[in-house]
Amino acid sequence: MLRKDLIQKSPVTQILGDEYLQQGKFGAVISRAGVGKTQFLVQIAISMLLESKKVIHISLDDPIDKINVRYKEGYTNLIDNVGYIDPQKAARLWEDLAPCKFGITCHENTFSPKNIRDYLMSLKKNALEMPALIVVDGLDFDVDCSVVLSVLSELASEFSVAIWFSMKSHREEPFTERGFPIQLDRVEERFQKALYLQPKEDKIEVVILKDGAKMNERHLIEPATMMLVSNIA
Repeated sequence: MLRKDLIQKSPVTQILGDEYLQQGKFGAVISRAGVGKTQFLVQIAISMLLESKKVIHISLDDPIDKINVRYKEGYTNLIDNVGYIDPQKAARLWEDLAPCKFGITCHENTFSPKNIRDYLMSLKKNALEMPALIVVDGLDFDVDCSVVLSVLSELASEFSVAIWFSMKSHREEPFTERGFPIQLDRVEERFQKALYLQPKEDKIEVVILKDGAKMNERHLIEPATMMLVSNIA
């Protein structure tokens, strides 16, 4: 029951719906620096953990300790959003969820899709549970990522794993004629889902840039917690 309550209260479920992740698909969370890309990706990952799925979080910016803190904070925020929950029940559930997340930290010059594939192959060969989601946080989309994305797309299809990326935009850059940040515009054909986060007064506005019938929907979330405040017509 607790898992179900948390899934229903997740900003990911409320913004993207129940079918927010599809295996073998690409998604992106886009914003300028410091708005909340990583925090929202963490909520996506936590929602998968609550579905009893395994998650791999690859960070090109943060060490493992910081990644773990982000997940614990994200889980605590979600617990608080539900209302009163027995602290012992919440703690026991976290103990069940935490081992299903595997964090990897690397630098951009050591990030390698081949290493990811080798790791997934090792899981498969040893009949271990495969991840349903890989988070890639910190890849530089200001440079040509076409080769990396092509390899990761093949990997996603081969292992039936969804891959979500953080994508940093810049304050001074306008959207393209197609209505995308330039970083997404260059590669948008590879992405099935894309969200844009931007400050709006004392909140963060989430704009759905790609997601079928949900395109152009807007939502407000709290900057400190990433929890949903309201939908915007």
